[in-house]
Amino acid sequence: MLDKNPIYWDDDNKIWTIYSYVYCVQILKNPHAFIPTVNKNNEQKLNKYALKVLVNLTRLSNGIEHEISREIAKLLFSNMKSITIETIISPLIEKDLVENKIDWVNSVCKKLPILILLKSFSFSNNDSDFISDKIAIISKIMLPNKTEEQIKSINEISEYLYLIVENHLSSQSLYEDSLIKMSKSNTLSLDEIKTKFVSNLIGLFIQCYDAGRGILSNSLLQIIKHKTFTDKTEIEKSIIETLRFDPPIHNTRRIANDDIILGNALIKKGDSVLVVLAAANRDLEKFENASIFNSNRINNIENLTFGIGGHQCLAKHFSVQIATETLWYLFENYKNVTVLENNIQYESLINARLPNEIWISAK
Repeated sequence: MLDKNPIYWDDDNKIWTIYSYVYCVQILKNPHAFIPTVNKNNEQKLNKYALKVLVNLTRLSNGIEHEISREIAKLLFSNMKSITIETIISPLIEKDLVENKIDWVNSVCKKLPILILLKSFSFSNNDSDFISDKIAIISKIMLPNKTEEQIKSINEISEYLYLIVENHLSSQSLYEDSLIKMSKSNTLSLDEIKTKFVSNLIGLFIQCYDAGRGILSNSLLQIIKHKTFTDKTEIEKSIIETLRFDPPIHNTRRIANDDIILGNALIKKGDSVLVVLAAANRDLEKFENASIFNSNRINNIENLTFGIGGHQCLAKHFSVQIATETLWYLFENYKNVTVLENNIQYESLINARLPNEIWISAK
């Protein structure tokens, strides 16, 4: 598709699919390429707390709402405490390592990133246990199509989760001052700004869980396969190359808010667009020998896995840092790490490539 149809109209599904790097970038940066609405008119019947979170997330907002939410998310990131990852990963591995074997995905990848984030924001142990235990449920709020069971589970925990985060933020010294400043500068009420603060901190939890486990899982497989674990710098470069070569997120969607000219194609207002990030990351016009894993390629950092432009993921550098420190700890403390499976099974997701489990031997 990169060679023959970098911009393709899928008539069966009534959607534009974009494959080439240059055209993916143009769509991601286009102010008329909006994030599609999830749960229009609350057709999924989320309760008021789940609905508050969903409609205020930076990842799902457009225009001025996106700018305000992104400013809040940046403020939250800037006030995180520095955490020593070793104090969190060590107990996780020791707890589940049996006869030198451990399921890397379920023992570490699904737990470590969210625990680091919770510690960084000084949540209590009880609150951290609840949030980390329920994060897999609340993360389903991002799905455009949810099952009745998923909606029921989200509604069951959303009130308690929302109030935990709201009460915690209210106890932080910077919170009230930030609320007042942002309320005045954006002509929004204090309650509206407060809702955006709470919702976007929950959004950071979801991002950390989704992206964090994917990076830790896929990077481990590539690093072991290519034996690029001799030092921390080499591990970091391998993680960045994994984000290009074997990314956890493969595509994202947009909807045209106005007519968009892309190459020789006219994307009409209201048309749906599928941006195939994984294809753009393998575009030979951008990455030399793109089908080969090469951690020393000079422009690997320009991969589109975390997006680009206004909706670029704020957790990009944070996620790479976590993965680097975690995998360096693993290879520094266990000199013989091998994958025990020949055929890794992945979750049944349209947009993501996330291993269900990875059993490794660590000695």
